[in-house]
Amino acid sequence: MRVAGIILAIAAWAGTAQAQTMRPFATFRQTHGETRLGVRLDYAAGNIRIAPGRSAELYRMDLSYDEDRFVPLSDYDAASGSVVLGLRAAGDAGVRVVSRNQLSQVAAVAFSPRPDLALDLNFGAVDADVELGGLKITSLALQTGASRTVVRFSHPNLSRCRRADFSAGAAEFSVLGLGNSRCDEIGFEGGIGKVTLDFSGAWTSSARVQVKMAMGELNLRLPRKAGVSIVMDRFLSSFEPVGLLRRGNRFVSENYERSQRHLDIDLTTAMGGVNVQWVE
Repeated sequence: MRVAGIILAIAAWAGTAQAQTMRPFATFRQTHGETRLGVRLDYAAGNIRIAPGRSAELYRMDLSYDEDRFVPLSDYDAASGSVVLGLRAAGDAGVRVVSRNQLSQVAAVAFSPRPDLALDLNFGAVDADVELGGLKITSLALQTGASRTVVRFSHPNLSRCRRADFSAGAAEFSVLGLGNSRCDEIGFEGGIGKVTLDFSGAWTSSARVQVKMAMGELNLRLPRKAGVSIVMDRFLSSFEPVGLLRRGNRFVSENYERSQRHLDIDLTTAMGGVNVQWVE
């Protein structure tokens, strides 16, 4: 579904909210030969979808938002090749209203697959669906608060990614297709919640991963096509190393030594459980 279609469908429903004055907002910029784009996206509350867009548009953002409590962000700097997008609370409204009752707000954001993208994404009380497959991601930082977030790499990253960092508070958080991300290093830090890290994908290179989970359930979907190693530091956490062999302080897959590509995970957990599932 195109970005405009998403906005029209949800905006029609959102218009029925009694306590909000919903207002549309749109911003975009055509491509002019840019080879890179630094993106800062701050989204305080509501629904947001991020996806690849048209090659001819460097970026596009369509919003339906509560104009009494929130302010849209759109600031492009041609000199630095960067843009700030999103939605922030107006004045001191963030103290009072940034919560899930603002889910009638909706944003659709799209980026061109042509330039290299350095993404810095920050979500508040948000339901987020982030599709990054088919873009040229060189670095990624994603931070969420009290949110439900799904990040997908449904197709291989068109660029080599130096590092991807994810941070989630009291959240339900999933990253799917990390084997397509082409990131050399991946970091995740979680507070309380349910987390899924899915490493399926093409696996054209090796990756090192650092995971720190305070409390909750961590689901690891590990690729059979890569050699997997897990070094684990746990306290009051359960761990069933299905399909892994113990080698000193490590758990490794049977094919680790003979694999050309490796997934090396350093895992620290406090209270909760770690589940392992193998994927093709």
